[in-house]
Amino acid sequence: MQAIGIIPARWSSSRFPGKPLALIGGKPMIQRVYEQASHALAQVAVATDDRRIYDCVTGFGGTAVMTRCDHRCGTERCLEAYEILKNAPHSPWYPFLYPLTDRDVVVVNIQGDEPFIQPEQIDALCNLFQSPSTEIGTLVRPFQKTDTWVTLSNPNTPKVVFSETDRHAVMFSRSVIPYLRGIPEREWAQQGKHYAHIGMYAYRGDILRHIVELPPSPLEQAESLEQLRWLEHGLTIRVAVSGQHSIGIDTPEDLQRAETYLKQTRNIVAI
Repeated sequence: MQAIGIIPARWSSSRFPGKPLALIGGKPMIQRVYEQASHALAQVAVATDDRRIYDCVTGFGGTAVMTRCDHRCGTERCLEAYEILKNAPHSPWYPFLYPLTDRDVVVVNIQGDEPFIQPEQIDALCNLFQSPSTEIGTLVRPFQKTDTWVTLSNPNTPKVVFSETDRHAVMFSRSVIPYLRGIPEREWAQQGKHYAHIGMYAYRGDILRHIVELPPSPLEQAESLEQLRWLEHGLTIRVAVSGQHSIGIDTPEDLQRAETYLKQTRNIVAI
């Protein structure tokens, strides 16, 4: 098994255009993500549809791939970048990846708006594939007992329930799951066991090709969560639990929180 990292990054965003190049502590966010991922993976590339992002990545010495602008999601962009990196003779990864079968390659889809992702989290995700039966892996983190109902119920933070025995995901939702019957909502964080989904995935190369071909599913369309499509089509998603905190950047307000977090934190690797 060989793991590679691909970071989908597009310019257009309804809430935060140009987000990948937003500065955090004077450094573009996409560079922070790239550097963090490179501590865990020997091969990392940014897949983008925008020349400004491409030039930024190559400017700091990173690997970037230009992809089409009509992809519906980051997973589709990951597949195109993977095919270019694996099959194009001019690709810097071609000599390394070409002899490998798709089943031998694990593609880690690292979100371009997670500047504080930790190498240990990527390692935990990749370790799921030590089992030959793992098709897709993802990360979750437990909510804290000190979290408020507002934090727990935020629809921008998807929740997940999974089997304790085999760590297979059962359901993802923007609603709070599991529902705690008979317990006041304000006490759910203290009395329940809830997990937030960290939006990073890994797939075997052949599974990545398969899931891109799947048609949208009812649950996916209802929740606007593409991983529900995979579950509804019978695929399994194994989860790794991470206790490390991360700040995803969705809005300019999140950027300010990240700046504050950066100033307060001294134990982040390579910030």
